Amino acid sequence: MTTLVRISRHAIAGAMLLGIACAPSFAVAADKITLLSSWFAQAEHGGFYQAKATGLYEKAGLDVAIKMGGPQVNGMQLLLGGEADVIMGYDIQVLQSIGKGLPVVTIGASFQKDLQGMMTHDDVKSLADLKGKDILIASSSHSTFWPWLKTRFGFAENQAKAYTFNLQPFFADANVAQQAYPSSEPFQALQKGVAVNFFLFADDGYPPYGTTMVTTTKLVAEKPDVLKRFVRASMEGWKSYLTDDPAAANALIKADNPKMTDDQIAFGVKRMKELKVVDGGDAQTMGIGVMTDARWKSTYDFMVAGGLLDKSVDYKKAFTTQFIDGMKIPMN
Repeated sequence: MTTLVRISRHAIAGAMLLGIACAPSFAVAADKITLLSSWFAQAEHGGFYQAKATGLYEKAGLDVAIKMGGPQVNGMQLLLGGEADVIMGYDIQVLQSIGKGLPVVTIGASFQKDLQGMMTHDDVKSLADLKGKDILIASSSHSTFWPWLKTRFGFAENQAKAYTFNLQPFFADANVAQQAYPSSEPFQALQKGVAVNFFLFADDGYPPYGTTMVTTTKLVAEKPDVLKRFVRASMEGWKSYLTDDPAAANALIKADNPKMTDDQIAFGVKRMKELKVVDGGDAQTMGIGVMTDARWKSTYDFMVAGGLLDKSVDYKKAFTTQFIDGMKIPMN
């Protein structure tokens, strides 16, 4: 009887150990990140949507929610208010925020080139040809690219006319040019059968980066590992979106923005590839997402020269390379 009891106890102990060994392990909760986009969902946000749709964020231990921006959304305000952890930002906006003492910082650049440019009728062969022509620009453009254009090409202040985001004045007058993004206004012109040219300001030296990732200095100090994983996964998303099948991201883009069509998304992807906005410039040798001190200094210099920024502002506070140094993700 004693022997049987001992065997029973050994068997029970073994079973208990086996149960512990086979018990499912509890997964560590993913780190949450809220990303606020700069506009309605579109191809130009595709890398972030691809990272979410294909599980790249999940693989990096992140639970990323993408909130859509728009004309009435103040991204910087929402970032500082804690409603977003990262926003798709713009160098000029960040430098001006630093000038106001706001605790924000850029941690990576989706695009080596800002996507702002000029749409012209097809007789115009360069931006320099716009001297004497009417140029339609939004009111906000007077504090971004217009001072650079005037200095770079000698345009007169009276050439600038109001752009109301209605293309009819452009279609009606062959002497008119207007600000544009490569996949937006030119696509609308194509739909209308109007022959146009598009000139990306970056190709003539306009220095800001495009669709940057901007966060707070507090988050950089408190969660550097989370941000590093976010930047890497996002850039892997961009690589996948432009070199693999973008269908998963496009489905999420259309879910967020039902007005976005397959044709316009395809046009946007095509133009981003042609203009090499992700893998051009320094990204060719240093990896996508890269930022350099020299580029930020160039943006600072043009802003100071154009009266857009006080020269006392420390431009180095506007960015950090700690999350992209050594990352070196090639496009191919």
